[in-house]
Amino acid sequence: MESEQKMLDEKIRSIAAEHPIVCYDGVCGFCQRVVQFILPRDRAGRFRFTAIQSDVGQALLSHYGLDPQALDTFVLIDNHRAYTRSTAGLRVLRGLGGGWGLLYAFIAVPKPLRNAMYGWIARNRYRWFGRTDACLIPGRDVRERFLDT
Repeated sequence: MESEQKMLDEKIRSIAAEHPIVCYDGVCGFCQRVVQFILPRDRAGRFRFTAIQSDVGQALLSHYGLDPQALDTFVLIDNHRAYTRSTAGLRVLRGLGGGWGLLYAFIAVPKPLRNAMYGWIARNRYRWFGRTDACLIPGRDVRERFLDT
């Protein structure tokens, strides 16, 4: 068991060194739509994805000192650093490039205000966008970008 955890930690470090990783609630309809929004706009294929509920997602959150049971957060691991909530979302938009990067200007809004809006959406996401029984199943064209498949 300990050797499996060590291998997973090494895999995480290796992937995190090469690609930003988006951790999302795998049964949240809104979160799945966010991933489906990112995929076609990330033309360079930089981002990798994992559901927080997966073994990889749980290990990532633990590795970066985050609560693996916190399904109400969006996490971006980039350059061996974890970003959460609105900061993670804005950094993803910046990473998409093009016009989406301009939205990063909202980073100037005080973090408590940004995260208050984020929290309101997070609290209502299941009601507004539904909940699924399973995590997103990626198509063959993007499957290699998902760490838990």
